[in-house]
Amino acid sequence: MNLIVEQGNSATKVAVFHQGKILYNSFYKDFKVSDLIFLFDQFPLNNGIFSTVAETKEELIACMLNRLKRFFVINEKILLPIEIDCLAPETIGSDRIGAVVGATFLQPATDLLIIDVGTAITYEIVTASGVYTGGNISPGMTTRFRALNQYTKLLPLVVEKEDIPLMGSCTETAILAGVVNGMVYEMDGFIDAFRSRYPGIYVFLTGGHSIYFEKRLKNTIFAVSNLVLIGLNRILEYNVENQ
Repeated sequence: MNLIVEQGNSATKVAVFHQGKILYNSFYKDFKVSDLIFLFDQFPLNNGIFSTVAETKEELIACMLNRLKRFFVINEKILLPIEIDCLAPETIGSDRIGAVVGATFLQPATDLLIIDVGTAITYEIVTASGVYTGGNISPGMTTRFRALNQYTKLLPLVVEKEDIPLMGSCTETAILAGVVNGMVYEMDGFIDAFRSRYPGIYVFLTGGHSIYFEKRLKNTIFAVSNLVLIGLNRILEYNVENQ
């Protein structure tokens, strides 16, 4: 069984895979060694991979190194089942790499656009030949709400709601309409622009807010909530196969 740990900006996602399928999947605000030990007690874990876009907790690394037969950390030295063709590949976040590998694993030999909607929105392009050529990053929904509150004197902190007007009738609904509709137009605009360059492009949507935007986009997309975990599991298996 494989242990996948993805430490993000706001939470840590943990999954246990067996023969390509997720047996366990959970979110942790503060993932601790005691949580790891619980998983080792519950599952016969052999291999593991650790990905982080935040400060690494060395005690987690030490525990996994001690308990797992094979253990890998996502960094510039890890083997990847894709080719990266962009400047400074060592600066690309491991979550972005995971999403790209997950998409190419699920939909190989196809031009792909992967949109990950979380603390940030990332847009990644992979060609049908399996080459990752780069992408874009913009602020996510919660980040935009917080920025308006923190960098102005009077604007309130707003959270997402289900019903979003086209135009606001008060300050709160103006922020809701501006942020949410702005993100929808941004995503649809990028999809249209990339589709003009890659006519048969296949669009994946993932991330913590993917379900919220899935029904709001005019373009056809394929929502996969665990795309990054799937990609990290594929990277783990690829490195085990090539040891």
